[in-house]
Amino acid sequence: MAQRLDNLLAPVVEALGYELWHLETTGAGDDRLLRIYIDSPDGIALEDCEAVSHEVSAALDVNDPLPGGYRLEVSSPGMDRPLVTDAHFARFQGETIRVNLYAAIDGRKRFTGINHGVVDDRLRIECDGELFEVPRDSVAKARLVPVFD
Repeated sequence: MAQRLDNLLAPVVEALGYELWHLETTGAGDDRLLRIYIDSPDGIALEDCEAVSHEVSAALDVNDPLPGGYRLEVSSPGMDRPLVTDAHFARFQGETIRVNLYAAIDGRKRFTGINHGVVDDRLRIECDGELFEVPRDSVAKARLVPVFD
């Protein structure tokens, strides 16, 4: 479902001059939420979210890819943005990230450290001077850790 939504909505978002950073669905039936994160080199303002919401709503109404009712939420990925694709990890290589795993590796389910990108389908993260290689399919959630100067 996520890939089908991505294929449908990415061109709509990109035509407006934004990047479709990530989308996710939660809930079921009429309690379903479709959350879309958009990005832009200039940042994201409320007006940007409104414009994308309007166009995405129209595309969803015409194509009807979600059975039943749903709520649509459009927002910026924020400073602690989710990292989902290999391209996300590549873009923020050298930055501090927080990673949660589905199952423990070396007795750990949570890692916070320097992102060294994805190599051979393994996320490389340096924690406390030690380099861990985590299978990508073991990553439940990954986020950028904001740095405040």
